[in-house]
Amino acid sequence: MLEKYNVRTDLALEEKERFESDQVEIPGVILEEEYEEELEIQITKVKIETENGAKSMGKPVGVYLTIEAPNMAMSDEDYHREISEKLARKIGEIIHLQEKEICSILVVGLGNRQVTPDALGPYVVDNLRVTRHIMKEYGRYAMEMEENGIVSAIVPGVMGQTGMETLEIIKGIVSETKPDMVIAIDALAARNSKRLNRTIQIADTGIHPGSGVGNHRSGLTKETLGIPVIGIGVPTVVDAATIVNDTMENLISALETSEVLKGVGNVLRSYNNSEKYELIKELISPHLNGMFVTPKNEDELVKQISYTLSESLNMLFTEMKTNN
Repeated sequence: MLEKYNVRTDLALEEKERFESDQVEIPGVILEEEYEEELEIQITKVKIETENGAKSMGKPVGVYLTIEAPNMAMSDEDYHREISEKLARKIGEIIHLQEKEICSILVVGLGNRQVTPDALGPYVVDNLRVTRHIMKEYGRYAMEMEENGIVSAIVPGVMGQTGMETLEIIKGIVSETKPDMVIAIDALAARNSKRLNRTIQIADTGIHPGSGVGNHRSGLTKETLGIPVIGIGVPTVVDAATIVNDTMENLISALETSEVLKGVGNVLRSYNNSEKYELIKELISPHLNGMFVTPKNEDELVKQISYTLSESLNMLFTEMKTNN
Protein backbone atom coordinates (compact mmCIF):
# COMPACT_ATOMS: atom_id res chain seq x y z
CA MET A 1 0.00 0.00 0.00
CA LEU A 2 1.44 3.32 -1.11
CA GLU A 3 0.43 5.24 2.01
CA LYS A 4 2.60 2.84 4.04
CA TYR A 5 5.51 3.06 1.61
CA ASN A 6 7.97 5.36 3.30
CA VAL A 7 10.49 6.40 0.63
CA ARG A 8 11.89 9.85 -0.13
CA THR A 9 13.55 11.10 -3.31
CA ASP A 10 17.32 11.22 -3.59
CA LEU A 11 18.62 14.78 -3.46
CA ALA A 12 22.39 14.94 -2.99
CA LEU A 13 23.14 14.29 -6.66
CA GLU A 14 20.42 16.71 -7.69
CA GLU A 15 22.52 19.50 -6.20
CA LYS A 16 25.51 18.40 -8.26
CA GLU A 17 23.48 18.15 -11.47
CA ARG A 18 21.90 21.55 -11.00
CA PHE A 19 25.31 23.02 -10.21
CA GLU A 20 26.86 21.48 -13.33
CA SER A 21 23.96 22.27 -15.66
CA ASP A 22 24.43 26.00 -15.05
CA GLN A 23 28.09 25.73 -16.12
CA VAL A 24 28.85 28.79 -13.98
CA GLU A 25 30.03 29.31 -10.45
CA ILE A 26 27.15 29.84 -8.05
CA PRO A 27 28.00 32.25 -5.20
CA GLY A 28 27.75 30.55 -1.82
CA VAL A 29 27.91 27.02 -3.30
CA ILE A 30 31.05 24.86 -3.35
CA LEU A 31 31.40 21.62 -5.32
CA GLU A 32 34.13 19.18 -4.29
CA GLU A 33 34.82 15.85 -5.99
CA GLU A 34 37.26 13.00 -5.47
CA TYR A 35 37.66 9.73 -7.31
CA GLU A 36 39.39 6.53 -6.28
CA GLU A 37 40.25 4.69 -9.47
CA GLU A 38 41.18 1.40 -7.80
CA LEU A 39 37.79 1.01 -6.11
CA GLU A 40 35.84 3.02 -8.71
CA ILE A 41 34.36 5.19 -5.97
CA GLN A 42 33.25 8.74 -6.77
CA ILE A 43 32.65 11.05 -3.79
CA THR A 44 30.83 14.32 -4.45
CA LYS A 45 30.25 17.01 -1.86
CA VAL A 46 28.06 20.05 -2.42
CA LYS A 47 28.28 22.69 0.31
CA ILE A 48 25.60 25.37 0.32
CA GLU A 49 27.02 28.07 2.57
CA THR A 50 24.76 31.10 2.15
CA GLU A 51 21.06 31.85 1.90
CA ASN A 52 21.56 33.20 -1.63
CA GLY A 53 23.23 29.91 -2.57
CA ALA A 54 20.34 28.01 -0.99
CA LYS A 55 17.84 30.07 -3.01
CA SER A 56 19.75 29.38 -6.24
CA MET A 57 19.93 25.63 -5.55
CA GLY A 58 16.44 25.32 -4.11
CA LYS A 59 17.78 23.49 -1.04
CA PRO A 60 18.57 24.51 2.56
CA VAL A 61 22.03 25.62 3.65
CA GLY A 62 24.06 22.52 4.47
CA VAL A 63 26.34 19.76 3.25
CA TYR A 64 25.16 17.19 0.67
CA LEU A 65 27.46 14.24 0.14
CA THR A 66 27.14 11.37 -2.33
CA ILE A 67 29.24 8.22 -2.49
CA GLU A 68 28.83 6.52 -5.86
CA ALA A 69 30.06 2.92 -5.92
CA PRO A 70 28.98 0.98 -9.05
CA ASN A 71 30.06 -2.33 -7.51
CA MET A 72 28.06 -1.84 -4.32
CA ALA A 73 25.30 -4.02 -5.75
CA MET A 74 27.75 -6.93 -5.95
CA SER A 75 28.30 -9.40 -3.12
CA ASP A 76 31.94 -8.59 -2.32
CA GLU A 77 32.65 -8.42 1.42
CA ASP A 78 36.04 -6.70 1.01
CA TYR A 79 34.56 -4.04 -1.24
CA HIS A 80 31.68 -3.40 1.15
CA ARG A 81 34.16 -3.15 4.02
CA GLU A 82 35.96 -0.39 2.10
CA ILE A 83 32.66 1.41 1.59
CA SER A 84 31.85 1.13 5.31
CA GLU A 85 35.21 2.63 6.28
CA LYS A 86 34.89 5.54 3.87
CA LEU A 87 31.33 6.22 4.90
CA ALA A 88 32.29 6.23 8.60
CA ARG A 89 35.00 8.82 7.90
CA LYS A 90 32.71 11.03 5.85
CA ILE A 91 29.89 10.98 8.41
CA GLY A 92 32.47 11.74 11.10
CA GLU A 93 33.60 14.80 9.15
CA ILE A 94 30.03 16.06 8.84
CA ILE A 95 29.34 15.48 12.55
CA HIS A 96 32.39 17.48 13.52
CA LEU A 97 31.13 20.32 11.32
CA GLN A 98 27.92 20.29 13.36
CA GLU A 99 29.08 19.82 16.94
CA LYS A 100 32.47 19.37 18.60
CA GLU A 101 31.10 17.42 21.57
CA ILE A 102 28.77 14.79 20.12
CA CYS A 103 28.65 11.75 22.34
CA SER A 104 25.01 10.58 22.38
CA ILE A 105 23.36 9.49 19.13
CA LEU A 106 19.82 8.39 18.37
CA VAL A 107 19.64 6.30 15.18
CA VAL A 108 16.23 6.26 13.50
CA GLY A 109 15.49 3.48 11.00
CA LEU A 110 12.76 4.96 8.82
CA GLY A 111 10.60 2.81 6.61
CA ASN A 112 8.28 -0.16 6.50
CA ARG A 113 9.87 -3.48 7.40
CA GLN A 114 7.07 -5.34 5.58
CA VAL A 115 7.91 -3.75 2.21
CA THR A 116 11.30 -5.03 1.04
CA PRO A 117 12.68 -1.95 -0.77
CA ASP A 118 11.52 0.26 2.12
CA ALA A 119 13.07 -1.92 4.85
CA LEU A 120 16.56 -0.39 4.64
CA GLY A 121 16.24 1.71 7.80
CA PRO A 122 14.84 -1.09 10.00
CA TYR A 123 17.49 -3.53 8.73
CA VAL A 124 20.29 -1.07 9.57
CA VAL A 125 18.99 -0.73 13.13
CA ASP A 126 18.88 -4.54 13.44
CA ASN A 127 22.67 -4.70 13.02
CA LEU A 128 23.62 -1.73 15.17
CA ARG A 129 25.51 -2.07 18.44
CA VAL A 130 23.29 -0.08 20.79
CA THR A 131 25.01 0.89 24.03
CA ARG A 132 22.87 3.43 25.89
CA HIS A 133 21.38 0.90 28.28
CA ILE A 134 24.83 -0.54 29.11
CA MET A 135 26.37 2.91 29.59
CA LYS A 136 23.55 3.97 31.90
CA GLU A 137 23.78 0.81 34.00
CA TYR A 138 27.52 0.18 34.18
CA GLY A 139 29.32 3.19 32.68
CA ARG A 140 31.63 3.24 29.69
CA TYR A 141 34.21 0.97 31.34
CA ALA A 142 31.81 -1.93 30.84
CA MET A 143 32.42 -1.70 27.10
CA GLU A 144 35.36 -3.41 25.44
CA MET A 145 36.68 -0.01 24.36
CA GLU A 146 36.49 3.09 26.51
CA GLU A 147 35.92 5.50 23.63
CA ASN A 148 32.42 4.40 22.64
CA GLY A 149 29.60 6.76 21.89
CA ILE A 150 26.23 6.37 23.60
CA VAL A 151 23.98 4.82 20.96
CA SER A 152 20.24 4.29 21.07
CA ALA A 153 17.99 3.27 18.18
CA ILE A 154 14.34 3.17 17.18
CA VAL A 155 12.27 1.88 14.24
CA PRO A 156 9.16 4.09 14.39
CA GLY A 157 7.30 2.43 11.51
CA VAL A 158 5.12 4.44 9.13
CA MET A 159 1.86 6.27 9.64
CA GLY A 160 -0.17 3.48 8.07
CA GLN A 161 1.05 1.17 10.84
CA THR A 162 1.09 3.48 13.86
CA GLY A 163 -1.43 6.22 13.11
CA MET A 164 1.22 8.74 14.18
CA GLU A 165 3.58 11.05 12.34
CA THR A 166 7.17 9.89 12.54
CA LEU A 167 8.06 13.35 13.82
CA GLU A 168 5.63 12.98 16.74
CA ILE A 169 7.26 9.72 17.81
CA ILE A 170 10.84 10.96 17.46
CA LYS A 171 10.05 14.24 19.22
CA GLY A 172 8.84 12.34 22.25
CA ILE A 173 11.95 10.12 22.30
CA VAL A 174 14.29 13.10 21.90
CA SER A 175 12.53 14.94 24.71
CA GLU A 176 12.83 11.96 27.05
CA THR A 177 16.33 10.62 26.21
CA LYS A 178 18.02 13.91 25.18
CA PRO A 179 20.51 12.70 22.52
CA ASP A 180 23.03 15.14 21.05
CA MET A 181 22.18 14.19 17.48
CA VAL A 182 19.81 12.11 15.35
CA ILE A 183 20.98 9.99 12.42
CA ALA A 184 18.02 8.97 10.25
CA ILE A 185 18.32 6.21 7.62
CA ASP A 186 15.76 5.88 4.84
CA ALA A 187 15.28 4.32 1.40
CA LEU A 188 15.25 6.71 -1.56
CA ALA A 189 13.46 6.90 -4.88
CA ALA A 190 16.15 7.27 -7.55
CA ARG A 191 16.08 9.91 -10.26
CA ASN A 192 18.42 7.79 -12.39
CA SER A 193 18.16 4.02 -12.73
CA LYS A 194 21.98 3.72 -12.66
CA ARG A 195 21.93 4.86 -9.02
CA LEU A 196 19.76 2.01 -7.78
CA ASN A 197 21.56 0.33 -4.87
CA ARG A 198 24.82 1.96 -5.99
CA THR A 199 24.90 5.31 -4.22
CA ILE A 200 24.81 6.44 -0.61
CA GLN A 201 23.49 9.93 0.03
CA ILE A 202 24.16 11.95 3.16
CA ALA A 203 22.84 15.37 4.15
CA ASP A 204 23.19 17.36 7.36
CA THR A 205 19.88 19.12 6.71
CA GLY A 206 17.71 16.27 7.95
CA ILE A 207 15.24 14.06 6.12
CA HIS A 208 11.64 14.15 4.91
CA PRO A 209 10.02 10.69 5.11
CA GLY A 210 7.72 9.66 2.28
CA SER A 211 8.46 12.55 -0.09
CA GLY A 212 9.82 10.24 -2.79
CA VAL A 213 6.38 8.77 -3.50
CA GLY A 214 4.40 11.93 -2.84
CA ASN A 215 3.59 11.15 0.81
CA HIS A 216 4.93 14.37 2.28
CA ARG A 217 5.30 14.08 6.07
CA SER A 218 6.77 16.43 8.63
CA GLY A 219 10.54 16.48 8.26
CA LEU A 220 13.10 15.38 10.83
CA THR A 221 15.32 18.46 10.94
CA LYS A 222 17.18 20.61 13.42
CA GLU A 223 14.29 23.06 13.31
CA THR A 224 11.68 20.44 14.24
CA LEU A 225 13.73 18.42 16.77
CA GLY A 226 16.03 21.07 18.23
CA ILE A 227 19.20 19.02 17.63
CA PRO A 228 21.28 18.28 14.50
CA VAL A 229 19.86 15.62 12.17
CA ILE A 230 21.96 13.70 9.64
CA GLY A 231 20.02 11.99 6.85
CA ILE A 232 21.43 8.88 5.14
CA GLY A 233 19.78 7.05 2.27
CA VAL A 234 20.24 4.63 -0.60
CA PRO A 235 18.04 4.60 -3.74
CA THR A 236 16.14 1.31 -3.78
CA VAL A 237 13.26 2.09 -6.14
CA VAL A 238 12.83 3.98 -9.39
CA ASP A 239 9.61 5.42 -10.78
CA ALA A 240 8.22 4.93 -14.28
CA ALA A 241 9.03 8.50 -15.34
CA THR A 242 12.69 7.96 -14.51
CA ILE A 243 12.85 4.72 -16.52
CA VAL A 244 11.30 6.48 -19.51
CA ASN A 245 13.65 9.43 -19.02
CA ASP A 246 16.70 7.15 -19.06
CA THR A 247 15.36 5.53 -22.24
CA MET A 248 14.84 8.98 -23.71
CA GLU A 249 18.50 9.81 -23.08
CA ASN A 250 19.50 6.78 -25.17
CA LEU A 251 17.02 7.84 -27.85
CA ILE A 252 18.48 11.36 -27.98
CA SER A 253 21.98 9.96 -28.38
CA ALA A 254 20.75 7.80 -31.26
CA LEU A 255 18.95 10.73 -32.92
CA GLU A 256 22.06 12.88 -32.75
CA THR A 257 23.94 10.35 -34.88
CA SER A 258 21.29 10.49 -37.60
CA GLU A 259 21.62 13.14 -40.32
CA VAL A 260 17.85 13.20 -40.87
CA LEU A 261 16.77 13.35 -37.21
CA LYS A 262 19.74 15.21 -35.76
CA GLY A 263 17.67 18.39 -35.35
CA VAL A 264 15.09 16.58 -33.21
CA GLY A 265 17.86 15.23 -30.98
CA ASN A 266 19.34 18.70 -30.55
CA VAL A 267 15.97 20.14 -29.55
CA LEU A 268 15.42 17.45 -26.91
CA ARG A 269 18.99 17.84 -25.68
CA SER A 270 18.33 21.54 -25.04
CA TYR A 271 16.04 20.61 -22.14
CA ASN A 272 17.76 20.24 -18.76
CA ASN A 273 17.26 17.14 -16.63
CA SER A 274 14.42 18.60 -14.55
CA GLU A 275 12.55 19.85 -17.60
CA LYS A 276 12.80 16.49 -19.36
CA TYR A 277 11.64 14.68 -16.24
CA GLU A 278 8.59 16.93 -15.84
CA LEU A 279 7.76 16.57 -19.55
CA ILE A 280 7.83 12.79 -19.30
CA LYS A 281 5.68 12.81 -16.15
CA GLU A 282 3.04 14.73 -18.08
CA LEU A 283 3.25 12.38 -21.07
CA ILE A 284 2.78 9.19 -19.02
CA SER A 285 0.18 10.68 -16.67
CA PRO A 286 -1.95 9.48 -15.05
CA HIS A 287 -1.65 5.70 -15.46
CA LEU A 288 2.06 5.20 -14.80
CA ASN A 289 2.90 8.09 -12.46
CA GLY A 290 2.35 5.95 -9.37
CA MET A 291 4.42 3.00 -10.57
CA PHE A 292 7.68 2.18 -8.75
CA VAL A 293 10.07 -0.58 -9.80
CA THR A 294 12.85 -2.48 -8.03
CA PRO A 295 15.48 -5.00 -9.22
CA LYS A 296 14.37 -8.63 -9.02
CA ASN A 297 16.91 -9.39 -6.25
CA GLU A 298 16.03 -6.34 -4.16
CA ASP A 299 15.57 -8.39 -0.96
CA GLU A 300 19.17 -9.58 -1.12
CA LEU A 301 20.51 -6.14 -2.07
CA VAL A 302 18.71 -4.30 0.73
CA LYS A 303 20.01 -6.70 3.37
CA GLN A 304 23.53 -6.48 1.99
CA ILE A 305 23.59 -2.67 1.83
CA SER A 306 21.93 -2.32 5.23
CA TYR A 307 24.77 -4.31 6.74
CA THR A 308 27.31 -2.06 5.01
CA LEU A 309 25.61 1.00 6.52
CA SER A 310 25.31 -0.48 9.99
CA GLU A 311 28.99 -1.48 9.98
CA SER A 312 29.98 2.07 9.04
CA LEU A 313 27.95 3.46 11.93
CA ASN A 314 29.38 0.89 14.35
CA MET A 315 32.88 1.96 13.27
CA LEU A 316 31.98 5.61 13.72
CA PHE A 317 30.45 5.15 17.17
CA THR A 318 33.42 3.11 18.38
CA GLU A 319 35.69 6.09 17.69
CA MET A 320 33.44 8.64 19.40
CA LYS A 321 34.46 9.87 22.83
CA THR A 322 32.00 10.24 25.66
CA ASN A 323 32.33 12.37 28.76
CA ASN A 324 30.24 9.99 30.89
